[in-house]
Amino acid sequence: MVKPVMMGRCGAVLAVAVAVLCLGVDVTESRSFEIDYANNQFLKDGRPHRYVAGSIHYFRVLAADWPDRLWKLRMAGFNAVQTVIEWSTHEPRQGEYHFTGNSDLEAFIRTAQKLGLDVILRIGPYICAERDMGGLPYWLLKLHPDIRLRTSDPNFLLHMDRWLGEVLLPKIRPLLYENGGPVITIQLENEYGCLVGLCDHRYTAHLRDLTRQQLGPNVVLFTVDNPLLSHLMEGRIPEVYATVDFGVDRNPGLMFFMQRLFQPRGPLVNSEYYPGWLDHWGEPHHTVDTKELANGLDAILALNASVNMFMFHGGTSFGLTAGSNNDYKFQSNPTSYDYDAPVSEAGDPTDKYQAIRDVVSKYLPVPQGPLPGPSKKGMYGQVNMTAAASLWEVAQRLPATHSPWPLTFEHLDLSAGLVIYTSSVPFRMPDPARLSLPGMHDRGYVFVAGREAGLVSREEAMTDVAVTALEGDAITVVVESQGRISAGPHTNDFKGLTTNVTLNGHLLKGWNMTAVPLANVSILAAAPSLGHAPATPGTPSGGLTYYRGVFTVPDEDPHPLDTFLRVDGWTKGVAWVNKFCLGRYWPEVGPQVTLYVPWSILKRGENELILFELESAPCPASSPASPCAATLQDQHVIDGPTPP
Repeated sequence: MVKPVMMGRCGAVLAVAVAVLCLGVDVTESRSFEIDYANNQFLKDGRPHRYVAGSIHYFRVLAADWPDRLWKLRMAGFNAVQTVIEWSTHEPRQGEYHFTGNSDLEAFIRTAQKLGLDVILRIGPYICAERDMGGLPYWLLKLHPDIRLRTSDPNFLLHMDRWLGEVLLPKIRPLLYENGGPVITIQLENEYGCLVGLCDHRYTAHLRDLTRQQLGPNVVLFTVDNPLLSHLMEGRIPEVYATVDFGVDRNPGLMFFMQRLFQPRGPLVNSEYYPGWLDHWGEPHHTVDTKELANGLDAILALNASVNMFMFHGGTSFGLTAGSNNDYKFQSNPTSYDYDAPVSEAGDPTDKYQAIRDVVSKYLPVPQGPLPGPSKKGMYGQVNMTAAASLWEVAQRLPATHSPWPLTFEHLDLSAGLVIYTSSVPFRMPDPARLSLPGMHDRGYVFVAGREAGLVSREEAMTDVAVTALEGDAITVVVESQGRISAGPHTNDFKGLTTNVTLNGHLLKGWNMTAVPLANVSILAAAPSLGHAPATPGTPSGGLTYYRGVFTVPDEDPHPLDTFLRVDGWTKGVAWVNKFCLGRYWPEVGPQVTLYVPWSILKRGENELILFELESAPCPASSPASPCAATLQDQHVIDGPTPP
């Protein structure tokens, strides 16, 4: 066993480059990657080939860490990386394209190539991946409220064709293996067969034809579906290679038998082999046993199959990009996407790393040299936080929209954050009156005449609240989006008040609405109190309030260190460091207790921490000058206690 060592990021890239040279990299003038159906295998430059890939989502890792994470993948013996391309990352607003910085897809792919890794791309346009709306941009719902996503609906195809045909695929073509790049295969859609009974084969055929038109006839296209007869039957696309996905709890022989029913010839492929599983707020952190993972991988490779481990490194759903699920009830996903993967959310090898490397080394040559160990973490200590502005102060400086009926986030052109809805009591009501918000998506804070009146929650199936209201009183509901549904038939998940609101059965009309884009902390600049005297919190418990603090990063290390934000005593909200949105925190329900703070967003000297607390802060509202505390520590906690 090679002893793990700590190594700087630049040294890591150099080490793997040397290792790749030692293994030997064949460079030929004629490059090809194809399926040899007769011999049930892939051919790379005419020679038998199989890949052992790992998933890393470039948008869940900051660009400064791409070389480090890809190097760790290569040093584990893997010869390919799989990544998904998120439409909403690159076109967050219609016609506004982002392909630089942390969204520089080509740079990620070229970095993988330099480290000796082939690349498998999942181009979507739907990707799932526990992302908001499965990676589809929210503005599709704004432009076409009745749009049928993932179908041949002309409105969907109109935007998909432009995105794929005019923007994305032309960027990918030079990166194909046959053109000198590292991209060997392209996945279309994702587990489309899950939509049993709703599948639109005209859509998937159109997606296939569009991709071939842009990438040429030689590119290897494939699909992946659960190994169920109905899913494989519905999800398979003619003339596109069909693969399956499964985890450690399944028998590989039986799973590949299911693949063979729909793909009689060609290589065996498990396109998603799971080392862990996704999490939800309020549920325990999911884990998979290391020995079971290694044994399952060994069994797959012993069948001469190719495999992709989903995830090799899960990373983080920074900002407000985490999605939700709605299987038996609505459940939102946390910020962490650690996935109990071989490389942790913060980039450290876990006990699974060595175990899977040992397995891979039985089947493929692995790079030699020192293996990666954990990186040093920063313990920057307590950060005193002071109320900087209430939500009400910020909202006063934002534009308001008036409508007879409540409008959704999408109609208000808001991707994520909050909307403040205000109407008024039209006439005298019984005491108490029943306020009903049946279409509230997802969590709402109710006020009557400025006084807190209750909480409504889609997650907890609480849509009514008893209120005491006089004629003319303002009814205000602050609605938070907890992420659009990422899987299944309900991804057209409108946010906000999606249906009318009634008070004792009477429709409330005449709504004023203020959209608050929480991920954009620059809106605080308009708040009059920021940087001056401490603000009065938005609620008596300190909720609906922005808090600000500063901390110092010393000059002791070559660069700032990764650290973890702990918010004991805080309830639910969003955090920023140096105006970079880390994501949502909700330690009260767990399992995620701390937020990962990447080293590259920090700077030597003074750094700024901002929290927006929705519900309750750990300091007295009667004394806004009293500081609350947060902590930057060197230990990550993503498996904390959850409610019984």
